[in-house]
Amino acid sequence: MKLYVGNLSFQTSNFDLQELFSSVGTVESATVVEDRETGRSRGFGFVEMASKEDGEKAIAELNGTEHNGRELKVNEAKPRENRGFGGGGNRGGYGGGGGRNRW
Repeated sequence: MKLYVGNLSFQTSNFDLQELFSSVGTVESATVVEDRETGRSRGFGFVEMASKEDGEKAIAELNGTEHNGRELKVNEAKPRENRGFGGGGNRGGYGGGGGRNRW
């Protein structure tokens, strides 16, 4: 079962996350999401528990608890939405341009 873990301290590492959740059940993976450009934590992550039972136990025992001075938000991860090309419009053609001259 994949879990979303929010409101993480920016000092929390993948190892810290794995260690925290392994106290509740078997952890298959634990990842703190980092900013692509800076490499700094974005304050949330994902933990893959070995079973649905372990995942539900982790939610029950860890959601709302304090870790590194922050109150954790733990719930079942939602499937990732297909965002297509991301934000912004004007794909193709002469859209955008920020005031540049077009010939």
